[in-house]
Amino acid sequence: MKLTFLGTGTSTGVPSIGCDCETCRSSDPRDKRLRVSILIEHAGKKILVDTSIDFRQQALRAKIQHLDAVLITHCHVDHVFGLDDIRPLNFRYGAMGIYADELAWCDLRRIFQYIFQPTHFGGGLPQLIPHTIEKNAPFCIGKDLHITPLEVIHGKLPVIAYRFNDFAYATDLNFISQESMEGLRDLDVLVLDCVRIKPHATHLGLYEALEYIEKLKPKRAFLTHLNHDVLYERDSKLLPDNVQFGYDELVVED
Repeated sequence: MKLTFLGTGTSTGVPSIGCDCETCRSSDPRDKRLRVSILIEHAGKKILVDTSIDFRQQALRAKIQHLDAVLITHCHVDHVFGLDDIRPLNFRYGAMGIYADELAWCDLRRIFQYIFQPTHFGGGLPQLIPHTIEKNAPFCIGKDLHITPLEVIHGKLPVIAYRFNDFAYATDLNFISQESMEGLRDLDVLVLDCVRIKPHATHLGLYEALEYIEKLKPKRAFLTHLNHDVLYERDSKLLPDNVQFGYDELVVED
């Protein structure tokens, strides 16, 4: 399996508009963060998790020419406002599946009413095949990619984390239930939310994220959804050997 970090930044991206902090002024490319998203590739299938607001830029940079499906974690702006930029892939390869839970679908159908309840037909609309998922109900894309949706909590909002075989992606959260913890055990790779060093009201801070990693014991862990409090080179010294800050265009293979 191959995982590509398309974006590792929080909702404002890094550098942040109008900011002159050390991270926003950094020349280290690992401190340049588009909004958070990943690409999973396995057994000939390519799966996008979240159409970030920067999806067009990410797709061009990663040379994405085809997708088999889109998975949605939740319906915040930074995670879904790139959905319209799926269209060029539809022009070439036709409709693709989009997977989300019922809570996310309520917002997707409202925000993107022109897609899912069109008043006209013809060119110019993303061609998407809706699928409703449920937590703890596994499904497959292709024969060899087994996906399990797991619920985590982002403030008060339920968000879907995804387990892909022995990889898992859990962003935008500050609490994982015991039930979902069980679904995140025995992992080769865990990608976990970590918005900044200090605690946050709706995300994991660094030490909270490390506590979850210690409990779950994945072979490797990568932290994502990073804001400009995290300076890659400096703050990597705070991490144990099996944990790394993610950065844009990082590729992880197993």
